[in-house]
Amino acid sequence: MSLNDALRLAQDKGMDLVEVVAHATPPVCRIVNYGKLLYEEAKKDSHARQPADRMKEIQISPTIDPHDLATKRGHAIQFLCDDMKVRVKLRFRGRQKAHKEIGFEVVNQFVKDVAAYGQADSAPKMLGDRDLNVILSPLRRGKRAQSQREQPGPDLPTTPKPTATVEAVEPAPTSLASDAGQV
Repeated sequence: MSLNDALRLAQDKGMDLVEVVAHATPPVCRIVNYGKLLYEEAKKDSHARQPADRMKEIQISPTIDPHDLATKRGHAIQFLCDDMKVRVKLRFRGRQKAHKEIGFEVVNQFVKDVAAYGQADSAPKMLGDRDLNVILSPLRRGKRAQSQREQPGPDLPTTPKPTATVEAVEPAPTSLASDAGQV
């Protein structure tokens, strides 16, 4: 279709003629609303640029079990090693709100434990009267400790433990006659 015919067709429909592929022979054009096209492209670009998966959240409580805390700490270290920010969220429930110092101790200890991998952007802060939050940012790769996948954990020994020897012990003989008489 000639350029004049395409322009006349676009004007009749109240739309714009937009060149899509300039390097083709002949060039490829579309009849669209140009303002709407710009809006959709801007919206698509803004969604593509947002780092939605660059922040992870870990939720803990003031009465968390030490093993559960170690598991959450391992997850946080893994996220920090993958260059993600980590939000540590501690929620107070019921009577726990009366002893917020326990929650601050748990969160501060958590921050100290992962200090080799990331640092807190600011001190832990209360959001409302229930939530205690802190955001951890990963350290640069040169300053960061070795990844947890590559180093042994605190429960795993670095040197093998000696194996214990077990001696066989024969059980004492029992008489069935003495057991039968005590019925």
